[in-house]
Amino acid sequence: MENAMPLNTEWAIGELDRFLELTDGSFQGDPEDMGVWFVANGNQDQIVAQWAVARRILLRMSPDWVLSDEPVSAYEPEWKRQREAVLEAQALLSRKREIDENLGDKAPSLSASGFHPWVWEGARALWQSGYYRSAVEDAAKKVNAETQNKLGRRDVSEAELFKFAFSEDLPRVGGARLRRMAPEPGNKTYASMQRGARTLAEGIYAGIRNPLGHADPADLDEQVALEYLAALSILARWVDQSLVDSV
Repeated sequence: MENAMPLNTEWAIGELDRFLELTDGSFQGDPEDMGVWFVANGNQDQIVAQWAVARRILLRMSPDWVLSDEPVSAYEPEWKRQREAVLEAQALLSRKREIDENLGDKAPSLSASGFHPWVWEGARALWQSGYYRSAVEDAAKKVNAETQNKLGRRDVSEAELFKFAFSEDLPRVGGARLRRMAPEPGNKTYASMQRGARTLAEGIYAGIRNPLGHADPADLDEQVALEYLAALSILARWVDQSLVDSV
């Protein structure tokens, strides 16, 4: 499984160039004597190793990609089909911006590494191994733990923790609050921001975290998991940026 990190286009083009360089070469021999054969620039071990990298790039660009099974003539280069696939991928990568602009596909991309550190630190190891469901669970646990740390509490967690933390009520001994902006009695914006944080947290922990811990253990689709992490990142930023109101 691939992760959601954006493809490093410059690196990918360089790796594809390397494969093309190794598999390039020249025809040698005398057709009237021993025949004609193709000699590549790189040795077989080098080519096989570089093909492993090039193949991953092709699959990253198109998960359904498969190598053509069209037969290759004995008088053609051994790596002819692979070179054709790499040349096509290289053209698409090098002209990606032009293609996107002219075909109208300019949708923004979302990188998990850009999420709030609490979320990505909690999810990264499992995410990069393809365990998206577990990655989301660990990110939710991390956001919960960091919120507990900020408030100095261990007696309440998840939805109840955030419900108390973002309450508009006054703090009490052992019960600090989080304020997304300085409290102003009667200020509708202040009340709205506090309510928004409470309801977002409730939705995340009741609608995402809780089902993941009790529902079918089958893994999540990568795109769905990425969207779940995005929701957690919003909540994490709100907690991190909030003022602690305590007595």
